[in-house]
Amino acid sequence: MAVLSCSFTLSPRVLNPYSSFECRPDPDFSTAPIGDKPRLASSRRVTASSLYAGGISSRGLSSLIFCFPPNFVRQLSIKARRNSSNIGVAQIVAASWSNGPAPDSPFLAAAASAQAAAAAVNATATNDGAAVEGCIDNGSVQIGGSDNSTTTFLSSDGSITVHAGERLGRGIVTDAITTPVVNTATYFFKLYGVMFHVILLQEKRRQSFKYGRYGNPTTVVAEEKISALEGAESTLIMASGMCASIVMLMTLVPAGGHMVSTTDCYRKTRMFIENFLPKMGISVTVIDPADVDGLEAALNKNKVSLFFTESPTNPFLRCVDIERVSKLCHSKGALVCIDGTFATPLNQKALALGADLVLHSATKFIGGHNDVLAGCISGPEKLITEIRTLHHILGGTLNPNAAYLIIRGMKTLHLRVQQQNSTALRMAQVLEAHPRVRRVYYPGLPSHPEHEIAKQQMTGFGGVVSFEVDGDLMTTIKFVDALKIPYIATSFGGCESMVDQPAIVSYWDLSQAERRKYGIEDNLVRFSFGVEDFEDLKADVLQALETI
Repeated sequence: MAVLSCSFTLSPRVLNPYSSFECRPDPDFSTAPIGDKPRLASSRRVTASSLYAGGISSRGLSSLIFCFPPNFVRQLSIKARRNSSNIGVAQIVAASWSNGPAPDSPFLAAAASAQAAAAAVNATATNDGAAVEGCIDNGSVQIGGSDNSTTTFLSSDGSITVHAGERLGRGIVTDAITTPVVNTATYFFKLYGVMFHVILLQEKRRQSFKYGRYGNPTTVVAEEKISALEGAESTLIMASGMCASIVMLMTLVPAGGHMVSTTDCYRKTRMFIENFLPKMGISVTVIDPADVDGLEAALNKNKVSLFFTESPTNPFLRCVDIERVSKLCHSKGALVCIDGTFATPLNQKALALGADLVLHSATKFIGGHNDVLAGCISGPEKLITEIRTLHHILGGTLNPNAAYLIIRGMKTLHLRVQQQNSTALRMAQVLEAHPRVRRVYYPGLPSHPEHEIAKQQMTGFGGVVSFEVDGDLMTTIKFVDALKIPYIATSFGGCESMVDQPAIVSYWDLSQAERRKYGIEDNLVRFSFGVEDFEDLKADVLQALETI
């Protein structure tokens, strides 16, 4: 930040009220000879007058960064800071710190004028300033009392994706529109009374992350944005969707316990459930997504801790009646977790429908740009705290740079999903009517087995369509290779359209007979529609079908 172009550089104190960026104790320059390294004395405060009187020139302090005092946010409102120039702000600070500068000080008249102007603005902006005062200063990172109630004036999911967790409620105190990335592995305590601060932290009477694996201010913004969108008390974000799934399962299903899952699901999730949970003595009942009677039988026969399923599922987009299964499971003391990755928080509110937890691979629609890996799980504070405790032990922490990409991606989530919903539905109708397509799997079509359920619990049907072309493995390969717009890739939900052949990409290690047990035929195609123009995508798919 530029300060003043004068005979000396004003640098009263190297301390930032945005203490999320404070990185060292306060230096004391009052007795340091010019050119010597300043002695650190965190208990002393250097004023503008002491620097002026000491005759310290710009040569001694020109490399120092100008920072504000801790109470500066209370002296000058957010609006005043937005509307004042850097010089005006510096003049205000110079005047407020001064203990009586020399009568010929060049700052005095300008500072008084600037302070008066700021006070006038501040009189009409006290509410804005109050939003900053709720922060908890732990000496290392300033964590605001971020409150999602500040977004209650937002009436649509689209506005929530843009502003939740940031607008008037961000825990990192800054007037930047975008959330800063706090790249740190740990957080420090002040030198004085360090043990007292640590004790307060351990007793949860003081808020601090203490270590990077336990949290990060940038990550908190992403979590609160997702919580606001899901209507959840709390959200935990992790390094990937699989990380979120595994930590959740290991937390909520005890050793020797029992859980229920569904036949159609992401294959890596199935592999963990089938191959690793039994090593912990955990048994699993696997049912068809629509088999409510099978779920009830499993609940009656076993002491079920958790019912975990996707809705819609991968890759056949089957839908579970979330409200119905939640009531049934709760009557037997079992929890319900819904993986809503294919639905997105915009198209489906699993928690409002009765689920205890909702999980997402944020890599997909939430991130939306194919440039970040992340997973999240949302629900009541009590359950998320239990999962968070194990997460702190196991790791799988999301990098703050990745958290920023999630925040950035979510700001356009509603725009992207609206386009993807529209394109996918229209393309599903085109495909279903095409003679070279045997079957289409999309919950927005009346032919889908759970279409009525989807209509009741979803506001849009998502951007992914699965279908079987009229041909064998090689015919399907020819179709996929003839497509010009989509990337042949294993993910979905991004701005760019993507296509894959599950028999090759996800199940090639199994024989054809084994693949068929999971319903995976050689001619199955999964198409994730991006935000490209519908007519372009339609023309591309139709020309590719003509090649077979």
